[in-house]
Amino acid sequence: MPNATASLVLGILAIPACCFYGIFGLIFGVIAWVLGAGDMKKYQLNPSLYTESSYKNAKAGKICGMIATILSALMVLMFILIIVGVVANPHMFENFLRDLK
Repeated sequence: MPNATASLVLGILAIPACCFYGIFGLIFGVIAWVLGAGDMKKYQLNPSLYTESSYKNAKAGKICGMIATILSALMVLMFILIIVGVVANPHMFENFLRDLK
């Protein structure tokens, strides 16, 4: 399978990339998810052309991509809610910063 290893590598990279505001994890995760799912379909259509290890790599890449996509989406949502909260209540944010000092 041509994209099984790429799916696995992107899926593995996507999980720690979730920590960088969620954007890179989201990008890598979606790509890994799509590549892994495509290769899994290719294997299911004609398993004699591919090895079982490449199928397992595609499956692992897809699963890592799914996990990273969900974590990244939650991270992006968290940052959006924080920004909305700061914009909606600037005095509360100022009090929070003053209390930190």
